[in-house]
Amino acid sequence: MSRDAAERRAALVASLCERGAIRTARLAAAVAAVPRHLFAPEASLEAAYADDIVVTKRDAQGTVTSSVSAPWLQASMLEQAGIEPGMRCLEVGSGGYNAALMAELAGPDGSVTSVDIDADIVDRARRCLAAAGTERVRVVLGDAESEVPEYAPYDRIVVTVGAWDIPPAWLAQLTATGRLVVPLGLRGHTRAIAFDRSGDALVSRSHELCGFVAMQGAGARPEHVVRLGPGVELRFDDDPPIDVDGVRVAVRGPRTERWSGVTVGPQEPFDGLQLWLATQVPGSGRLRSARADAALVGIEPATPPLTPAFVDGGSFAYHALRRVDPASGWCEFGVHGHGPDAVPLAERVVELIRTWDRDHRYGRAPVISVHPAGSSVGRMAPGAVILRKRHTVVTIDWS
Repeated sequence: MSRDAAERRAALVASLCERGAIRTARLAAAVAAVPRHLFAPEASLEAAYADDIVVTKRDAQGTVTSSVSAPWLQASMLEQAGIEPGMRCLEVGSGGYNAALMAELAGPDGSVTSVDIDADIVDRARRCLAAAGTERVRVVLGDAESEVPEYAPYDRIVVTVGAWDIPPAWLAQLTATGRLVVPLGLRGHTRAIAFDRSGDALVSRSHELCGFVAMQGAGARPEHVVRLGPGVELRFDDDPPIDVDGVRVAVRGPRTERWSGVTVGPQEPFDGLQLWLATQVPGSGRLRSARADAALVGIEPATPPLTPAFVDGGSFAYHALRRVDPASGWCEFGVHGHGPDAVPLAERVVELIRTWDRDHRYGRAPVISVHPAGSSVGRMAPGAVILRKRHTVVTIDWS
């Protein structure tokens, strides 16, 4: 089995390098060295080395509360972190495997502390690390909303759960030149963001599309959910300006369509557009569909599991696609809308799609900064989108 596992690890490294998730020799060596299957004993050897998650715990409703993340995402975030030999590191959200990779990167002179709120997950991570012979990782039980001061400060903090906000404890434990990598929610759209510390603020150096199990404990943030019918719902970070009864009536009425003339190829990502739309329109959320056919006649989102949606009282609109060249697979971006104000809402979003295509599609990614709550961010980032959270103010500068 050990030879088969080693061959599968080598194949995984090659695949991640080809995909671009692994970009450095040091991370390639770490992935080749850590036996991933020992951190996923519930899975077959094939599943353990597949580029996919391995679920390790669900709650009573069947929702995933812990998993071993997909290798491509772990590799991408570790490349963002840039862990060097001798660094002191904190992982928020335990599983064992990611911490073992961090320990390989930090080397014998570095250290890794992993904290999790779930006692079962802590015990599991300790068992898996022991089985793998990894001795340079401390796994502690606690709510990471508070500090883990025994081993602070940290040069790198890597968060492996979806966070809506950044608690003061993370910044307090970060060295003056430290880096935080966190899957941060931005109006329902999560990005793995690498932040460098700049005094009392954090400034992004990169961000990537991702998805993670949600934060538990004091940092948990339940979404506002409006069910439109079987398998279809609107989800929001905050209480939106929505007439719930109105949108439920509107969804069964006529559909407005507006098309932008902006096209996209079959292999071209457009998560930048979706983040742009989410940050430009008040009342932004997500349209989620449990099935691709959406169960409701007339609902055809661009990306069924996660599509930008926008509400205005009893009307709503969402991002849509239509195929314009069946042979090549090219599609056009547009907007579908329902309700009495669907036409102006859809036309506004279409103009934003055209603006993105003209000004941002091939430009640099927006700079995302995090400041303590109460900061005068208007003077710091004039023209930036401002998102106010519990502990922080987030600015998204597209200029």
